[in-house]
Amino acid sequence: MAKKFYVIWAGREPGIYTDWPTAQKQIMKFSGAKYKSFPTKAEAEAAFSGGTVSSAGSANSSKAASTGGKTNCGNNLSAPPIKTDVVIYCDGGCDPNPGKAGSGVAVYQNDKLIQLWYGVFNPNGTNNTAELNALFYSLKLAQHATNQGLSAQVLCDSMYSIQCLRDWAAGWEKNGWKKKTGEIKNLDIIKPAYALYNEIKDKVLLSHVKAHAGTEGNELADRMTMVAVERKDPAWVQYEKEAGGEFNIPALLKLRAG
Repeated sequence: MAKKFYVIWAGREPGIYTDWPTAQKQIMKFSGAKYKSFPTKAEAEAAFSGGTVSSAGSANSSKAASTGGKTNCGNNLSAPPIKTDVVIYCDGGCDPNPGKAGSGVAVYQNDKLIQLWYGVFNPNGTNNTAELNALFYSLKLAQHATNQGLSAQVLCDSMYSIQCLRDWAAGWEKNGWKKKTGEIKNLDIIKPAYALYNEIKDKVLLSHVKAHAGTEGNELADRMTMVAVERKDPAWVQYEKEAGGEFNIPALLKLRAG
């Protein structure tokens, strides 16, 4: 596995890091974090010091990174610019809401689509339950990747699902899984998902990605939600590849959208 260098311009301890778990600790839950990965030490040092980096897809300068210009540098609430070995997109869909619900996941490794998953069909589900199920399964896949020594991130388009695990569940658990304003819905999914999130949150980056914005992974996860609804499978099922062992991505994107 090729070594990467992680530049943290704005974080708990700005600098250049050579391993993802240590770099991630500097940006997790740090408001306005600015960071990016580079393939060589020279590029990382040039970017950190403000020099121009010529390689494709890299930040032009530290000033561009800090101002949120049209570089790949971002913050920890949106799709992260850090390049990880495995990137997992998840989505949930319901037609109508509430109604027939299903979940979908798209997995990339080294920028190549390697797996598509669909399932957890519920004839009386909701959009939120479908999103939570997709996120829970994505965290399991991310954990599997980190157990193999790979860096991983999960991109979810449901802020509700992200906030359930990252922001709200700790308080709910402390209060006996109760809140003053009434019932906490979907605890049957939230409790195990939160337990898993706590296990891996220092190794896996969980971020929000904008829905239906043309991001291939998000769009493919969306298509898998409707495959789940159509095929009505209650378990997670791996979507079949073409005869040549590849996915026909243009054809998949033409499938019914959620």
